[in-house]
Amino acid sequence: MKPGIHPAYRPVVFRDSASGTAFLTRSTATSEKTVEWEDGATYPVIDVEVSSASHPFYTGRTRVMDTAGRVERFERRYGRRGTR
Repeated sequence: MKPGIHPAYRPVVFRDSASGTAFLTRSTATSEKTVEWEDGATYPVIDVEVSSASHPFYTGRTRVMDTAGRVERFERRYGRRGTR
């Protein structure tokens, strides 16, 4: 690798705001916020909305989409359009 052109690769904590879990991993992402981790060291923390701890695919909790109800509500609101 060429020296001086790559961003710093260091330990960073990613905190899931949906589930409250946190992961210590290595990344090039930066943040002004810091958090003290379990080992006593201070690391930059990046808050994310969804991670593997809260995403339905990984947790097994799926959401049921009511597509029939949405279509009916749309037709009630806007009516059926005739053909051109």
